[in-house]
Amino acid sequence: MKQFAYAIPFLLLLSMAPALANNSTYTDLDTDHCKSLLPEDTEGGSISLQCKGLEDYAVYFKEGDLRQSILYGPVSGTYVNDVFESFEPFNNATRKIEWRLGADGKPVATILRWFLENIDPVTYEPSLKLKGQVLVVSKVADGTGQGCVVGYVDALANPEPNRVAREVADTRAKDFACGKDTAAYHGIRGPTAAEPTHVFPD
Repeated sequence: MKQFAYAIPFLLLLSMAPALANNSTYTDLDTDHCKSLLPEDTEGGSISLQCKGLEDYAVYFKEGDLRQSILYGPVSGTYVNDVFESFEPFNNATRKIEWRLGADGKPVATILRWFLENIDPVTYEPSLKLKGQVLVVSKVADGTGQGCVVGYVDALANPEPNRVAREVADTRAKDFACGKDTAAYHGIRGPTAAEPTHVFPD
């Protein structure tokens, strides 16, 4: 398990940065009323869904091996099929999606809280006392058809995790190159903020 790491320069930058004009709106992820993208006889319990998001911006939800991955907006078929970004331990996302809107009113990023089922090194079972919470900041797909995770914020270690996540969304998402740029933790990373995983098309 990783030790505490402090990103002091980043926090100082946030405190000095001028207020950004981006606004937020919210939607609920209702996986009970989504379109399945996999055949009914798919083995292994894998799930791939197209769900209602914000206006015409769909949400693509995947689950496999008790781990979840979510994409947003007009992502390409290749990304829908082949991208899977999650965490090493078992995990699940909450259902309240925060959409960050640009000056033109179109969504550029999302923020969603994930729960991480970290393993107790003694019992080798998920432990409530080690359960992590991470805000995942994602890029809403643009004209390239590419959307992905752009950053993470430990929701337990930072005093204002939502503020940090919004700063990441507003400053990183637009120019983030999916599959090339690295999605990193921002702010303070505590010991329950597990390592992310990323699978992209070749």
